[in-house]
Amino acid sequence: MSHIEPLIRFTRATRASIPADVTLTLTLEQRTRCRLRVLLDDGREAGLFLPRGSVLRHGDELIAEDGLVARIIAAPEPLSRITTTDAKLLARAAYHLGNRHVPLQIEPGCLSYRHDQVLDDLLRGLGLTVTLIDAPFEPEAGAYSGHAMDHAAHEHGG
Repeated sequence: MSHIEPLIRFTRATRASIPADVTLTLTLEQRTRCRLRVLLDDGREAGLFLPRGSVLRHGDELIAEDGLVARIIAAPEPLSRITTTDAKLLARAAYHLGNRHVPLQIEPGCLSYRHDQVLDDLLRGLGLTVTLIDAPFEPEAGAYSGHAMDHAAHEHGG
């Protein structure tokens, strides 16, 4: 297979709040890649060339060499969501999921994670109701790098 140069080469925007010319809808997995061939939402082909360890968030802006600006849209993904008003139960769920290094989206009274039947069963066993949804996934950034999405990205000093 021959290498085809992308039509548009994007890097992180350096100016804040640039009006977007186009949008780019990506899953979380795609938003954690530093090199990626994509289709812009208007159908044009493009390439992402970001610093290693970059994580794109919903609303981030990228700029092409020609000045074209793309705004990132977090794509809906299959998620499991628990909602409770019981703070202790929510904390227990967060503890058990965190102990398994599960990326979590944390909102008041609510935790969301990539759908996983085993984790759903674990949480049901704690007395929680699990709801399956399709929604954008914006998990908490890792504590070590500020952008790490999993334990493998952490640097453990020595």
